[in-house]
Amino acid sequence: MSLAIETRDLVKTYKSRSGPINVVSNLNLQVEPGEIFGFLGPNGAGKTTTIKILLGVIYQTTGDAYVLGKEAGDIAIHKQISYLPEKPYYYEHMTGLEIMQFYASLFGIHDLKKCKDLLERVNLGNDMNRPISQYSKGMQQRVGLAQSLLNDPKLLFLDEPTGGLDPIAHIEIRDLILQFRDEGKTVFISSHELSDVERICDRVAIINKGEVVAQGRLEELLIGGRIELTANGCPDDLATRLRDEDTLVSINHGRMIVDVPDTHNPDQIAKMVQAAGGEIVSIIPRRKRLEDLFLEAVTGDNIAKGRRLDRIVEKQGEEKN
Repeated sequence: MSLAIETRDLVKTYKSRSGPINVVSNLNLQVEPGEIFGFLGPNGAGKTTTIKILLGVIYQTTGDAYVLGKEAGDIAIHKQISYLPEKPYYYEHMTGLEIMQFYASLFGIHDLKKCKDLLERVNLGNDMNRPISQYSKGMQQRVGLAQSLLNDPKLLFLDEPTGGLDPIAHIEIRDLILQFRDEGKTVFISSHELSDVERICDRVAIINKGEVVAQGRLEELLIGGRIELTANGCPDDLATRLRDEDTLVSINHGRMIVDVPDTHNPDQIAKMVQAAGGEIVSIIPRRKRLEDLFLEAVTGDNIAKGRRLDRIVEKQGEEKN
């Protein structure tokens, strides 16, 4: 079975007064069929440009891009893909149902029942006859998802599908995306909501300055992380000494929690706590978070260096106080 998305040494160059600028540089992506794939990166990393190439809206300068086994932009695949932008635009005077009928007609679909069923599926059954101008942001996202399913696509591109939503709408959209995967669809998500990506994505790629800096299955990328040590009865000066070991320390009501990078020996930290008269309550390994991985990949820094920065910021705050 061919990949749902594949790029090979993809390059997109724009001209500028100061010379050519590579927005995408030698980008290599592999998205498996039937998975939820997270496409991550800071602003300006090249995510939107890459998506436009995959959709056939713009063309690459060099390299290859394939979608559903065909070259990106091939007319034959347009009926098999859907795209929901971060900020979809609707004719606000139209109702949710009218919007669905309008987009359905673009696919040559004239099925009122299908439009209604899809609105019911995204929990807009009671609001389908209200004008879009009366829809909240979450409702507009849901009608966008319903619209993206009109052609029963094999591949969905979703740009910030949960951005700016309230917690309830956030969960509803996230659950819908999981349902798409259960139906065998491939979902390609570009998002800054790292907690969502960590919850629902099978694989991710992180890009920075147009290049892939990390790619793979989440459970493999997030191996390692940190160790959390909790202790009681620790003297105040111990926190300072532990921070000098590149650990992150917090104290709450006499209980000290020490966040130890997995590059450190936790036994050494535990001995320091006990020698100072502290009582060890627990030592628990914690999996690396996607946020940690993202920062490492984008900044080229490791977790320990990030913790060193936290320590500097904390000391500056203490000096100001």
